[in-house]
Amino acid sequence: MPAELTFAAPRRAKPPRHLADLTPEERDTVVTELGEKPFRAKQIAKHYFGHLESDTAAMTDLPEASREKLGAALLPRLLTPLKHITCDNGMTRKTLWKAFDGVLFESVLMRYPDRITLCVSSQAGCGMNCPFCATGQNGLTRNLSTGEIVDQIVSVSRDLARGEVVGGPGRISNVVFMGMGEPLANYRRVLDSVRRMTDPVPGGLGISQRGVTVSTVGLVPAIEKLIAERLRVRLAVSLHAPDDELRDELVPVNNRWNVAEVLDAAWRYADVTGRRVSIEYALIRDINDQAWRADLLGELLAGNLVHVNLIPLNPTPGSKWTASRPEDEREFVRRLESHGVSVTIRDTRGQEIDGACGQLAAAER
Repeated sequence: MPAELTFAAPRRAKPPRHLADLTPEERDTVVTELGEKPFRAKQIAKHYFGHLESDTAAMTDLPEASREKLGAALLPRLLTPLKHITCDNGMTRKTLWKAFDGVLFESVLMRYPDRITLCVSSQAGCGMNCPFCATGQNGLTRNLSTGEIVDQIVSVSRDLARGEVVGGPGRISNVVFMGMGEPLANYRRVLDSVRRMTDPVPGGLGISQRGVTVSTVGLVPAIEKLIAERLRVRLAVSLHAPDDELRDELVPVNNRWNVAEVLDAAWRYADVTGRRVSIEYALIRDINDQAWRADLLGELLAGNLVHVNLIPLNPTPGSKWTASRPEDEREFVRRLESHGVSVTIRDTRGQEIDGACGQLAAAER
């Protein structure tokens, strides 16, 4: 019997309206309704997106008498960092956030020699019910708002700019939607957040669309919608098995849209955008790491604009699922490469800080 899936988030109180939830035109309207000149919205946006400042009291180009009401209307506090934990000599930092309603979720900053990547959450929990995933086993609490997604990036960017992260001042170059949640199940807010992070200042943060990756377990109708957006973001498909029999178990949404349907949508995305699709594949010992499955995967992917990201499973406490043996991992890579498929093994960042998404929030609860 297929595992239960939750596509619609439970109804809960909404986060307060935030600048990042709004288009530039909507920001102008809010400011005008407060009796201020429309250009004040652009000033505030320039502070938030350009200078990473969230406190209107520090915005000295705003009238002093108006700062508090403008701050309440456009920059309410959305997120409180409960804790930061680091590993990899400080190059990896996981943050546990608490939202206005007490909901917990996580982001992970990963610093590399040539780039700085932030992995963000798009939901609190997840409704896709994948049995090897800590977040999936906790169920879906609610969707995050556009502001809550963007504010993860702005808050971490502020810490980076101020040199509060090991390695000195820096700037986020890549954002990946691979934290808690199924991004395409929160489609509108994820799409709006992509626009906020990629629009130039003061519209947004000015991160290149090519530096943004949106992941999915394979919600085919939403992939089709994303194709129509004509964005330049990368699509990552969490496949985890090349055959329907196993994928039905590992990724229950496969009972709705099977491997062939998901890959067909992925190839259409690649054709329209010209962007190489990333296939995410968590290697699980004696479950999906057999040589014959590597061959089957290679046959499915060969000749397409694709790259495989093999992920040594980051086991969760008490789980029967664990990482593959090194020799099986090497053979899996060899088999894929024999089919002409580009493949890398993902850097296993964050294992000693409960790096798998959902572990830190689960421990805190």
